[in-house]
Amino acid sequence: MQYLPNILFAVVLIFGITFFVKNVKKLLRNIKLGKAVDRSDNSALRWKNMIKIALGQSKMVRRPVSGLLHIVVYVGFIIINIEVLEIIIDGLFGTHRLFQNYVGAQLYGALIGTFEVLALLVFVAVIVFWIRRNVITIKRFLNKEMKGWPKNDGNFILYFEMVLMTLFLVMNATDTPFQEAGIGNIVSQYIAPLFSDLTESTIHLIERGAWWAHIIGILIFLNYLYYSKHLHILLAFPNTYFANLNAKGQFDNLASVTNEVKLMLDPTADPFATPAEDDAETVPEKFGAQDVSDLNWVQLLNAYTCTECGRCTSVCPANQTGKELSPRAIMMKTRDRVEEVGKNIDANGKFVDDGKTLFDTIATEELWACTSCNACVEECPVNIDPLSIIMDMRRYEVMEKSAAPQELNMMMTNIENNGAPWQYNQMDRLNWKDEE
Repeated sequence: MQYLPNILFAVVLIFGITFFVKNVKKLLRNIKLGKAVDRSDNSALRWKNMIKIALGQSKMVRRPVSGLLHIVVYVGFIIINIEVLEIIIDGLFGTHRLFQNYVGAQLYGALIGTFEVLALLVFVAVIVFWIRRNVITIKRFLNKEMKGWPKNDGNFILYFEMVLMTLFLVMNATDTPFQEAGIGNIVSQYIAPLFSDLTESTIHLIERGAWWAHIIGILIFLNYLYYSKHLHILLAFPNTYFANLNAKGQFDNLASVTNEVKLMLDPTADPFATPAEDDAETVPEKFGAQDVSDLNWVQLLNAYTCTECGRCTSVCPANQTGKELSPRAIMMKTRDRVEEVGKNIDANGKFVDDGKTLFDTIATEELWACTSCNACVEECPVNIDPLSIIMDMRRYEVMEKSAAPQELNMMMTNIENNGAPWQYNQMDRLNWKDEE
């Protein structure tokens, strides 16, 4: 019976970590459904971007209020959870505040005092975030894609953080030896009097209950991430590292199209020749993207990293003028489709055609509303690129289905016939220069 709490703790810890690892493997499997793309170039710049944007939150503070609050929550939550290492050791070996014996009372008190101040700041910041989401009418939180689960998910995480910070402070406030030492109880000393009328055994039970609830809550939070937009806590780092380094507005050329044009311009080429086997990589099964397996793995990583903050949608000129397009919704719908494909694989051992594609969730009206201005890409705090998905789906519409909008078809017909986008004779193309 003496070691029962330690055994129980080990079981809970192993179960929580095992479930987390299982979901991580599933996540990696789903991301790898995308096509290969090489993002190994310029590693120095990629590391710089990751440190500056993901770790340093440089793009978050462009909007100072939400940016600074996010930094408080981000830094506070990460630093406070350093104590989780001590909790794990204490839980496995039956010790209590083990680190205090090794770093000394003064340093330990300074660390715990810092944690307590950060816990209070996180709690306040989370309340402000909750008010912004649920009381103040901030337009980007009211879009139709934020109804139902996305709205609830955002609130669930806020509640999680409130509870975890409260449990941490209550755990310290009811730790009688810690309070009697008077070192590090910067915030909890003001909570401790709330329990002063209780018996010593009751206070100890509350402390143990808060301790258990705190670690179990962290394990639940860790495993909840896979099902939440807050997966960006983990994925923001690889996402910023593997982000596209090309200048915004620079689109990739399809090698297959380039080779075809070169072949057409080569008078010595055999027009009836079939592609050689070594050309298979430059001759895709289809042009553009019809489903998530036609996107590359970085685009699928983007979808899982989306924070649903709505900054992209708030600066989208198409969305601002009432068009159907929301870059945030593009990422959310892509992620939903990847998850749907992943569940299909889990159920059948391999993907079984379900008769669905990305076009079942992303309407062509959304795709063609995009002005390709890159505002969404520039604004995203973790370098997500909704435009690349939009352009790949457009390519499929044009090159595979010949389903471009009428205006675009007219323009391409005019270029083919007249050498210009406008409907007039080629001989009149330069008449404009003679106009006064």
